[in-house]
Amino acid sequence: MAHTFTPRERKILWVLAAVQFVNVLDFMMVMPMGPDLARSLDIPLDQLGLIGGSYTLAAFVAGVLGSIVLDRFHRKQVLVFSLVGLVLGTWSATFATGLYSLLAARVVAGFFGGPATSAMLAIVSDVISPERRGRALGMVMASFSIASILGVPLGLELARLGGWTMPFWVVGALGLVVTIGAMAYLPRYPQHQHPHHASESRHGWITSPLVLTSFACAALAVLSSFMLIPNLSGFLQFNAGWPREKLGLLYLAGGILSLFSTRLGGNWNDRTGSFPPVATATALLVILLSWGMLIGNPAGHPNIPVLPWFAAFMLANSLRWISISTLTSKVPLPHQRARYMSILSAVQHLSSSSGAILSTRLLRNAPDGSLNGVPALGATAIGLGVAVLPLLYLVERRLASRPLQQTVIDPGALVEGA
Repeated sequence: MAHTFTPRERKILWVLAAVQFVNVLDFMMVMPMGPDLARSLDIPLDQLGLIGGSYTLAAFVAGVLGSIVLDRFHRKQVLVFSLVGLVLGTWSATFATGLYSLLAARVVAGFFGGPATSAMLAIVSDVISPERRGRALGMVMASFSIASILGVPLGLELARLGGWTMPFWVVGALGLVVTIGAMAYLPRYPQHQHPHHASESRHGWITSPLVLTSFACAALAVLSSFMLIPNLSGFLQFNAGWPREKLGLLYLAGGILSLFSTRLGGNWNDRTGSFPPVATATALLVILLSWGMLIGNPAGHPNIPVLPWFAAFMLANSLRWISISTLTSKVPLPHQRARYMSILSAVQHLSSSSGAILSTRLLRNAPDGSLNGVPALGATAIGLGVAVLPLLYLVERRLASRPLQQTVIDPGALVEGA
């Protein structure tokens, strides 16, 4: 049983994968739609990072608040409440008339999307033991790849055929269906069955070197990614010359490879730990960003095969992320998990918001419609990504020296469908 999932565990993981699919799609689809939103709502191309940044900044605030109150509620209650808010926030974007009204709608979605992620990760960590957690997170995080393979291309097609509001209506409807499924199929269990150890202060563990280093590791990884992700659609269209009507093909190819790397990464982490896959992914990202963003022709436009370049970027980024997620899930003990996951979510969303906003300071619109400042963007992302490696090594070493303790919820405490 050490390497397989029970039928109950599989059901929980499939529901959580559906939750993650909707949550990721709600966030992901906006970035490749950026140029469409810019045209329809008269938004400057170099300000598109603010749209992603507003979502993640709101998720950061929600994570900080959640770290105070999440332990008072069942994970399932938090998840369902967050999904309802996410659906309403997604639908509210359809009424936007310009940059600021769209930002307001994305703030609402982000405020609820952040806690949904925290609750989802906490549930996975509660019910799956550490030696199988890489595979479990690989199964749940595969929804990121499926969102790229199916959701983002479909969203781009819906926007092209039915206008930019259509994807928001459809994703909101999917979110409503998933919310009903979570209410019906996720179990409920006691939140406080793990008493605090007498030798441990109530909150002192938050400032321990292990916890702070894990936060810093995740923050740098997200910061380096989200300097790039909100701007890739514009960069590939207007700098690299990729046609808008084939944009969905990029996300289809990238999603297929990231689906492969997510499953591969989960198994790889369970066998070797997180450092080898993260180091491999980082090396690949350094090569891709140096080639695509630091080396250009005299006009500053990259001479790259866009489809394989983007697919390889997606593969490396998802491999790095599943590995870091697996490692950070092992840091908290059960009675610390809700607060840790909420603060970790806040740190990640603050970092993604900071990365998106920082990118708007480095990029400028060129007279021909392309983006200037791409080499500075790529070099900064490379430096931040490489800085992750020593921090991740320290976290893994400290976890290896920590005494083994119970880290999952007693299956007998789960209440089916409650």
